[in-house]
Amino acid sequence: MCGIVGFTGAREAAPLLLEGLRRLEYRGYDSAGIAVTGGGTIRVEKVSGKVEKLCEKTRDGAAVPGFTGIGHTRWATHGAPTDTNAHPHLSNDGRFAVVHNGIIENYAALREELTAKGYVFQSETDTEVIVHLLEYFDTGDPKTAVMRTVARLEGSYALGVLCADRPDTLFAVREASPLILGIGVGENYFASDVTALVSYTKNAVYLDDGEFAELTPRGITVYDCSGRPVEKPVTRITWDVEAAEKGGYEHFMLKEIMEQPAAVRAALAPRIRDGEILLEGFDLSAEELGRFNRLIITACGSAYYAGCAAKYALEALCRIPVEAVLASELRYGDPLIDDRTLLIVISQSGETADTIAAMKECRARGAKTLAIVNVVGSTIAKSADWTLYTRAGPEIAVATTKGYTTQLAVLFLLALSMGRRLGRVDGDRYNALLGDLLRLPKLIQNAIDLNHGIPALAKKYHRSPSLFFIGRNTDWASALEGALKMKEISYIHAESYAAGELKHGTIALIEEGTPVIAVCCNEALEDKTISNIVEVKARGARVLAVAFRGDRKIVSQANDVIYIPRIGTLFSPVLAVIPMQLLAYYVAKENGCDIDKPKNLAKSVTVE
Repeated sequence: MCGIVGFTGAREAAPLLLEGLRRLEYRGYDSAGIAVTGGGTIRVEKVSGKVEKLCEKTRDGAAVPGFTGIGHTRWATHGAPTDTNAHPHLSNDGRFAVVHNGIIENYAALREELTAKGYVFQSETDTEVIVHLLEYFDTGDPKTAVMRTVARLEGSYALGVLCADRPDTLFAVREASPLILGIGVGENYFASDVTALVSYTKNAVYLDDGEFAELTPRGITVYDCSGRPVEKPVTRITWDVEAAEKGGYEHFMLKEIMEQPAAVRAALAPRIRDGEILLEGFDLSAEELGRFNRLIITACGSAYYAGCAAKYALEALCRIPVEAVLASELRYGDPLIDDRTLLIVISQSGETADTIAAMKECRARGAKTLAIVNVVGSTIAKSADWTLYTRAGPEIAVATTKGYTTQLAVLFLLALSMGRRLGRVDGDRYNALLGDLLRLPKLIQNAIDLNHGIPALAKKYHRSPSLFFIGRNTDWASALEGALKMKEISYIHAESYAAGELKHGTIALIEEGTPVIAVCCNEALEDKTISNIVEVKARGARVLAVAFRGDRKIVSQANDVIYIPRIGTLFSPVLAVIPMQLLAYYVAKENGCDIDKPKNLAKSVTVE
């Protein structure tokens, strides 16, 4: 969601902070600011709007001299996106500055208490209580002030703290919101995302909840909540800055669509050797797997739709009941979960707040947890009993593409591996399905190559006030993700419906010229879906079908067809989504939308 960056060293801080904020822009934001220490004071500059506006105001940082500083991109929660509400926030005496990701749940009570003590608030934010608490608790030792302040906070937070009395020192605090430390030579950093650090260092330390760090140019010390030093492992960042650059593409989203063959190959190939599936993070025996009598998949957004698609494969291959549940619903339900339940938790960032909460609730009831995440060292990855990484690499565009398809690839690999270990997939079927998985990278490339006409189709559909996506079974799961891609980057109303439900109310929305995207990649149910196509066409709909190359049935019924190469039904969602990603991209481009940073959205939703 919001972005944080901090630096201390022998170089001018402001230009590095601004560059870090640029690399965090993809997370979504509506204001930006920096604070830098120098000459015993803290200088704050902040604006509503883009980082570029802050760069202009500060002359690319030259107008804000100093060697230690903090920066922030804010996504408004408490208070409108104004200059005043933008971070960093200053204490009344000007000695502390704070940036904050997350939500302080008890801020109202704290604000009332501090106001009664004479502290004056300038903003509407929950964050400002933090900086006034720092001033209140300060007795000359900022580390103690940080500890006493944090002890009063309830909620989620990643904090960066600057103190005018310690001009070469930063404090970084984590509680239920991601924060990473970067180790340099004669300089050190913190950030909410590794993309802000990778230009300067490949050595990172991941803070755990309840920990805080003191950073100077000479080193980093990590403490637990009681102030005792903690030894932390150093993680080597394995990708370079070029992976987070556009590489000649107009948008990160298009680049990441095109990276999907390589990303899925990286997710699958190292885990398949000599015809055997090796899940290094989940190597349970048949006896251990046999203890589970129920699988629950939980996630949010696209990750949830990946779970919806995987449900069909897991049930078909493992013959275990599987339920996909939105994390935001599961966390507040009263789920029937015990120690014979395996909870599969899916998240690109590994920091999704609702998913973390659902995971904690299910673990408290005895469930074992398997995490499928992209970000190494993330909260979900570290909290789970077992973890499988998708290895998608950095994904910058807010709308996920390769994040989604690598999640599907790992889920399908998991389904086949579990089915084989449980003795529910025989040798011939196993070999055929494993062959399908191994062909996926090439088939994804074919799906891209087959659809060079999508920009022209986008010109037909980009002015539509509404788009409806329909499908059955695995195709419905694909339609859910296709509709989400369309609505989140083109701002066109798009909804997905199970095609068999049309008669139960949905068909009332179909009128002359209404576009309907029909996913027809489940051959066993194709005739049923075609009958639904006929129904909507009879009411004036214009139908764009997603179908296998060479499908002659669909050509006679649909107005337009976009093709994917043939593959078995269970794994078809990996390919079916490719042309729908491209269609959403080109429709958004026709509409002049900010494709990589759609309005009101953030890449990682770390607050409820």
